[in-house]
Amino acid sequence: MIQYSLKCADGHAFDSWFQSAAAFDKLAAAGMVSCAVCGGAKVTKAIMAPRVRTGRKAVSGVGEPEPQAAPKAAPVPVPPAPLPSASGPGMLSRPSGEVEKALAELRKKVEENSDYVGGNFVREARAMHLGEAPERAIHGEAKLEDARELIEEGVPVMPLPFRPGRKSN
Repeated sequence: MIQYSLKCADGHAFDSWFQSAAAFDKLAAAGMVSCAVCGGAKVTKAIMAPRVRTGRKAVSGVGEPEPQAAPKAAPVPVPPAPLPSASGPGMLSRPSGEVEKALAELRKKVEENSDYVGGNFVREARAMHLGEAPERAIHGEAKLEDARELIEEGVPVMPLPFRPGRKSN
């Protein structure tokens, strides 16, 4: 998996994960990468700093030990996370930033305007594509390999930047 910093033509910046660099290129070429804020289709990679993790006993390029960081402070106990609030299923707090608000609005629109089919997403999407089921907007869950097969078959699917809320007793 690889995380890219992305930006749209309107200047909105956001991050997204992809299976590989080739997967990003393929999805972007197919027009399946869109801005998480405005939904714009013109999305490019933004400049980003690489994340490099050194070993525990890292050595510099000249063979000298890396300078040690200051000792860490004792861990501070963290209170348990709050229970889900009335702001939405599975949400721990109200969205605070612009991107979080846009994602919450997107989730609300998806849930209001489509049927949740859960783990049957691949079967339902394929049946609609083949004309075996009536066309309708659906959302659900699929394994990455199954979603890739749908895309290769020409079934129009798009990953959502959130997990569907599961209904429980």
